[in-house]
Amino acid sequence: MSDGTESPSGVDRRTLLGTLAGIGGAAVAGCSALERDRDGETNVLDEERARELATRFAPTLYFDAREPWFPTDPRPYASERDGETVVSGFDAFDGYHERQSDGEPPDPTVFYRAVEYADSPLAAVQFWCYSVFDQFTTNFHWHDWEVLHVFVDTETGDPQLYVASSHSRSVPNNEFLDPDPATPPRILAELGSHSSTLSVNDVPDRFQRFAVEDLLADITNTAIEGVDDLAAIPLAYGLPRDEGSRLPYLVPEYEGAPIYEHEALPAVTRDSLIDADLTVRSLDALTSPPTDLPEREPGLTFRHREREDEADVEYDLLPIDDVAHIAAFLGPQLSFEFAVPKAVEDAVAGHITTTGTPWSQPRYENPAADITAPNHRAALADRYDAIGDPAPINTVVTRVTEAVATDDAPADEGLTTTETSLESVVLLESDPEAIPTFGGVAVARDVPAGDHRLTVNGAGRAPHSERVTVADDGTATAAGVGGEIPLVAHDRATKLEVGGGDAETDLSRVAVEDDFAGRLYESSVDGSDAVYVHTGGAYTTEVRDGDDAVGAYRVNPDPASESPVRIERPETGTASLSEFVADIAEETQAAVAALADEDGDTADDDDGSSNGVTGLERALAAVAESAQRAAERARDGERGNTENQLEAVRERLDRAANRLEDARGELPASLSNATEKRLAQADRRAEQARNAETL
Repeated sequence: MSDGTESPSGVDRRTLLGTLAGIGGAAVAGCSALERDRDGETNVLDEERARELATRFAPTLYFDAREPWFPTDPRPYASERDGETVVSGFDAFDGYHERQSDGEPPDPTVFYRAVEYADSPLAAVQFWCYSVFDQFTTNFHWHDWEVLHVFVDTETGDPQLYVASSHSRSVPNNEFLDPDPATPPRILAELGSHSSTLSVNDVPDRFQRFAVEDLLADITNTAIEGVDDLAAIPLAYGLPRDEGSRLPYLVPEYEGAPIYEHEALPAVTRDSLIDADLTVRSLDALTSPPTDLPEREPGLTFRHREREDEADVEYDLLPIDDVAHIAAFLGPQLSFEFAVPKAVEDAVAGHITTTGTPWSQPRYENPAADITAPNHRAALADRYDAIGDPAPINTVVTRVTEAVATDDAPADEGLTTTETSLESVVLLESDPEAIPTFGGVAVARDVPAGDHRLTVNGAGRAPHSERVTVADDGTATAAGVGGEIPLVAHDRATKLEVGGGDAETDLSRVAVEDDFAGRLYESSVDGSDAVYVHTGGAYTTEVRDGDDAVGAYRVNPDPASESPVRIERPETGTASLSEFVADIAEETQAAVAALADEDGDTADDDDGSSNGVTGLERALAAVAESAQRAAERARDGERGNTENQLEAVRERLDRAANRLEDARGELPASLSNATEKRLAQADRRAEQARNAETL
């Protein structure tokens, strides 16, 4: 058994401990790149003044009814190693549950620290909460430090801003500007992760993202930018289970087995973790998203023992200097499942293993480094010279939805997308920490400019992966198509693979459109690409090469087949586009002909013309015939004949559209809708074929 503490030869012990513990802020929860270098220096307040402010603003803490790990004192689990004090993850995790044998949270403790900005009437009181373990839907790790910053004007005594730490430096914190001076801050801690959400209104144990009637919103963060549909949503993580969303938790594993089976954790059992009714053993093993996960239920309330408010548990309020002698919080990496399409499985980063010490983080000396809302930093910068103005920050934003069959299409021939109540997990390959969604929204801030791969996972859903290019101008980049990424349930998903090692065309971009749901996927590629699609859709797969030439392929997955759909040698140019028009016309002709055969609807009218359905069938057959001839002429290099055939395709598409109008009363609405959409797609691709520079 390794606790990650062996020191290789030639490496300074403190440097190694710092690396193992995440010191340096690269994977520290809550740290922001917002103008911290322009903020003024801070000085530690004297103990009497610090204690006064800490007592006044000591938060009341509200926990989920299923929470296993409460704020505690890490010192009972400390040990000496190589002349330094450390806290082992095994010691803390097992020791906490051993001390919890009487059912009471052991050593309930909140640590405080207070600093003031030099030559400024602005101080910040920090409240640090330590938990022995973190189990969440996005990751697991030994130890957990969360912090609340209370910015106070030392001349008026009024609080200016609350900043409650969220999951990571990439996820916006929960913040409130100009809180009521008469009401101490309240924190709603997320189950397992301990991410801190503010509560400032008259319903103390519930999170309110939006103001409703007489209730204030619990955050004053600015709205999301970059996706029009999200423009009214305040940009902060919040508390998804309190907002009607579902969060499936995973069971941590170490060395291939559930963590509670490890011999070094005799006091830890399955019951020590998040309850089984909220837990799935594998994101990938479920055939469909779980629908019976419970919503949040309020549990224990903690308050400072010097306050008279009602609470279940009283906590000690101690200066953080009492534990600042601890050099590191240690623990080996735990397993976290994160599936990706096989074609890109090597692109996914690892995950954090433990947490850094508070005193090694930039926000420890400069609490303003943790302000993630630009409007809040701007407000404080306007009031205090010690706070720098907000700087541009690159943001990636997307909305995760679900692709499902639509009743407007024939069976297994069309989709729509719907909102989802099950939260997902998003990972950028440049960041070792996964990002949880809130209300289906994923926001990653402080993203380096350049090309990234973004991967989305959800319980019971096939993974999704795509490339995202982030500009270095501080704007929001919308991932997905129009800022939307639809996921597909495992039992309705099939893999669509485009290109391969022997493909003649070097692809630069791939897009997938469903007849009814429209464009669902679009990404730049390097060589080949893979995406999971719903078996109930009917797709146009568009490919582009390095010269931006276009090709198109028709894809109709067989719901009964378990084999992937492959476009092994994609091509661009007139031939590819003409063959697509032929394929989609033949497909639609077959559907119309099947209806005509069922109805026996083949007789001619008195004037010799066919009835509506048969006329439509013949018009579609004529489109397919002309388009196939155009493809053949293009492959033979006969430009003049190709152009003539494409002109015939255009004319016959117009005739087919007219025949559709004649047949609408005789066709089922779903087939009529599908035919209209396919003719529009065929017309678009025929136009591209006419304009293509390559045959």
